[in-house]
Amino acid sequence: MTAEERSAWVGDQVFDEDAGKEGIVSDVKAGTFVIRELYARPLTWTAPGPERLRITVTREERIKQRQELGW
Repeated sequence: MTAEERSAWVGDQVFDEDAGKEGIVSDVKAGTFVIRELYARPLTWTAPGPERLRITVTREERIKQRQELGW
């Protein structure tokens, strides 16, 4: 299954079309997605659902990248 074939979920890096910015899904509470800024962890915003979130890097790809960098 590719990123285009599934909905965004926790750990996925996404582009929020409504907010016009990219972030990482950090939590899902009662169907509302909590998204954190890429480079400023304390800054977050919410999206009402995955419909307007486009996955740019899956959680699995992010983990692989970190492992390759030795993080």
